[in-house]
Amino acid sequence: MDTIRVLIIEDDFRVANINKKYTEKVDGFEVCGITSTVKEAMQELPKLQPDLVLLDVYFPDGNGLDVLWHLRKYFREVDIILITAAQEVETVQEAIRGGVIDYIIKPFLYDRFETTLRKYAEYRRQLITTDTITQESVDLLLQGVRENSEQEHIIPKGIDPLTLQKVQEKISAFSLDGITAENFGKQIGLSRTTTRRYLEYMVSLGDISAELAYGQVGRPERLYRKV
Repeated sequence: MDTIRVLIIEDDFRVANINKKYTEKVDGFEVCGITSTVKEAMQELPKLQPDLVLLDVYFPDGNGLDVLWHLRKYFREVDIILITAAQEVETVQEAIRGGVIDYIIKPFLYDRFETTLRKYAEYRRQLITTDTITQESVDLLLQGVRENSEQEHIIPKGIDPLTLQKVQEKISAFSLDGITAENFGKQIGLSRTTTRRYLEYMVSLGDISAELAYGQVGRPERLYRKV
C-alpha cells in the first residue's frame, strides 16, 4: 500500500511538531505539510492533496469545523481526525456528522494516537483489497477505526504533555539502569519534585519500574528503571 500522506492543521507549532513526530513514528505515514491558519489550510489543500488531515478546532482566523465542511464539500476522498482541546458536546456532534474517523482530545498519549493511525491504515488496506462488501465487513471496518483501545489512558492534572514527551524521550535516549528522580531531573533540567511526579506517572503506566535502594547514610531512595 502507498504511503499515507498526512496534513497537520494546527496553530500551536509545538503541538504541530509533536503531532508530526508522532505521525512519522508510525510505519506507512508521512507528513506532507503543516498549516497554522484556516486561510493557509484552504490554500494548501489543493497543492498537497493529503490522504488524511489531522485537524484542530480553534484558530485565530476561524474555526476548524469550517475546514471540516470545506473538506467534505471539495475533498471528499480525504479522511479527517480531529485532534483538539474542544470538549463541547455540540462540537463533537458536528464532527461526527462531518464524518471524522476519530476525535482525540488534547492532551493525549502517543499510544492512543498510534492505535488510531494503525487502525486507520488497516481500514484503508482492507478497502483497497476488498472487491465486494458485506454487512459484517462494514461493521468490522467501522469498529476497527472508531473503537478506542481498552488500554487508553487519560493524562491527569499536573502532567503537561510536552514535558511528559521530554521525559519519555530522555528515558529512551539514556539507558535508565537505576536512577533517582534527583539525578534524572538534573539531566533533563527539572526539579526533583517535578521529575518524580512524571516518573511516578510513568510507573503507573507500566513504562518504567521503581524500587527502593538503601544507601549507607540517610533514608532509602526510589530508583527508576526501564522495563
